[in-house]
Amino acid sequence: MSSRLRFAARLCGVVLLTPLFGCGPERNAFAPLCPVPRLIPSLADVTRYGGPGPAHDVTDLILQARVVAVNGSCEPGDDKSKLPAKVKVSISIQRGPAMKGRDADVPVFLAVTEGDAVRDKKVFALHLTFPPNVDRLTITSPDIDMDLPVTSEKSGAAYSIIAGFQLTPDELAANRQAGGG
Repeated sequence: MSSRLRFAARLCGVVLLTPLFGCGPERNAFAPLCPVPRLIPSLADVTRYGGPGPAHDVTDLILQARVVAVNGSCEPGDDKSKLPAKVKVSISIQRGPAMKGRDADVPVFLAVTEGDAVRDKKVFALHLTFPPNVDRLTITSPDIDMDLPVTSEKSGAAYSIIAGFQLTPDELAANRQAGGG
């Protein structure tokens, strides 16, 4: 390759890359502080039984599930009074012998707390289908969008994100009795 052609190739590379130098965060700009995810043991497990009465055995088990992870990210938005966050919830679920069919909707919640006060709560159903010959799955929800109110004195770190199952009073009592908090 001639020296003129090499020079032209280098010049072309510099010209093409020049617009990218302005990309990325401003100098000394940091990612915003995000809420801290928390799991509360008494809300992180659900066991569903079929059949009448409070006494159940393994043949009555419909499903058993556990929240295994809460992950998220924050990015600064256009509105300085709101911090946009995206959160995902992962659950591990086992199909029991009393489950009819291979589909289930598991009610999960995501709550934003500030100290001990719940500021916002979303309940949604995670739908899943067990493939043939599979009785245990781990699934992750799609992104759940949240806007957190922030000020110059209060960052996203002032909040916590709690994920769990939307339990019946009996399910909550059973979890607490089993030592889940």
